[in-house]
Amino acid sequence: MVRLDGSRIYSRRLVGGKAHGLSKIRAAGLPTSPAFTVTVDACRQYFEGAEALLERLWPQVRGGLSWLEAQSGRAFGQGPVPLLVSVRSGAPASMPGMMDTVLNLGINDEVEQMLATKCGIEFAADTHARFRELYRQVVDPRDGVVPADPWEQLRGAVTAVFESWNSPRAVAYRRHHKLEGKMAGTSVTVQVMVFGNLDEQSGTGVLFSRNPLTGENLPYGEWLPRGQGEDVVSGKFDPLPLTALADHHPDIHQQLLEAAQWLENDGADAQDIEFTVESGTLYLLQTRAAKRSAQAAVSIAVALQREGLIDVDEALSRVTPAQLETLLTPVIEPSALAGATVLASGVPACPGVGAGRVVTDSDSAEDAADEGESVVLVRVTTSPDDVGGMIAAQAVITEQGGSTSHAAVVSRELRTPCVVGCGKGALADLAGSEVTVDGSTGRVYAGLLPMTSPSEGADPNMATLLTWARERCSVEVRQVGHAQVNGLPVVDHRDPISVFRAIDAGQRVVASEHPLPVLLMLLERSRNTDRGIH
Repeated sequence: MVRLDGSRIYSRRLVGGKAHGLSKIRAAGLPTSPAFTVTVDACRQYFEGAEALLERLWPQVRGGLSWLEAQSGRAFGQGPVPLLVSVRSGAPASMPGMMDTVLNLGINDEVEQMLATKCGIEFAADTHARFRELYRQVVDPRDGVVPADPWEQLRGAVTAVFESWNSPRAVAYRRHHKLEGKMAGTSVTVQVMVFGNLDEQSGTGVLFSRNPLTGENLPYGEWLPRGQGEDVVSGKFDPLPLTALADHHPDIHQQLLEAAQWLENDGADAQDIEFTVESGTLYLLQTRAAKRSAQAAVSIAVALQREGLIDVDEALSRVTPAQLETLLTPVIEPSALAGATVLASGVPACPGVGAGRVVTDSDSAEDAADEGESVVLVRVTTSPDDVGGMIAAQAVITEQGGSTSHAAVVSRELRTPCVVGCGKGALADLAGSEVTVDGSTGRVYAGLLPMTSPSEGADPNMATLLTWARERCSVEVRQVGHAQVNGLPVVDHRDPISVFRAIDAGQRVVASEHPLPVLLMLLERSRNTDRGIH
């Protein structure tokens, strides 16, 4: 267990991404609430022997709580000012929404009365209800038992976070992203609660330092007055744009933007920041490299190089062949849009086009994909339990939620076209029909529309990456269709095996329909060879 006291910045491998970000925030003197973290290695030890680990760990957890009490001036489970905490997961590599969180822990009937006396009956009742709902969902979904003893609550929550490491959704996520065996587990961060639901001067939100859909260098995010963080992420509420925070709390908005700029410069990457405002005071609760669409990945990589935050080699490493494949995937033929029927429209959450038969549950999406059928997953809102279906689907559409909801964030990570917030009941009649989803415009069209293929040269940022890659790659990759490719072996830009087979056979000039993904594959292999990775 380590205290996040600002004395040092802890590595992701030791404390996970969430606590790494908090240690950076605290060390920089930016506003956050006190926290301590049970390390990633404790999770590994938990699965080797749960009871033995908890017996060794618990005195340290009690010591950590005593430190939080001293830092906050509150008392865990008792008055006069009770301390409530959040218990959150954090893997070394970002796995948004895949593992469990419990908020408002430490409350019971007695503590609710203390909070009611100090902060108001409505706030106390709301906070207790939120805790009971989340605890039952995360810790004891079978029996729904919520212990009154705050220490028993804490032990249950810590255990649940560890167990969520091997939940079906977390395992499916690691498998999809080829992360199996590369991390020891998840850390558990225990942090003093701050309350976005406290009063009219409170709220919660998410800020991206750059637009995660387009890469545009403008702040992008959402704000939910009188809400807690799970309200925004869950997609059950429709938050306001970040400009609403600027309108009502301009000083806090400015403070937030300045903190985001500092964190982006320090991390040399676009940031995803979760924040809460409690009675007019800002608290930063998380910062991490932002999940972004393929279009944004290309745009941000080029922009950061031009701004001097990263060099050309790093810019090239920030874009993957898979992201380029997404950008080079066919788009809707412009001429087909004139007569197309719009069935629904919402907030664009991840660019791209996906088409198929509409299914309304994740099991159906996975079953259809296993049979080779293209499907579009439609949900009121998604939860971590929908990740398998989201992986299987060609596109995701939701009735509720905004651009920082679970559906939006996970879809950008999966590079799956996504439209959110289409409106309550707007998608109810789509089950079984064939649709085409344009995640760039937020529109859902009837039928399977004809498509056309884009090219690297049409996008100035991709063209820049192509120039840089050609300057640095020892293999020349020409584009199919040019006169100079006659007689050259043609490699598939989607198939690394065909690319590496040609190069390993001694070819130093090859052709491909799309040269840039091939060049990035070769540059990545060269970097891995230099690091001794095979």
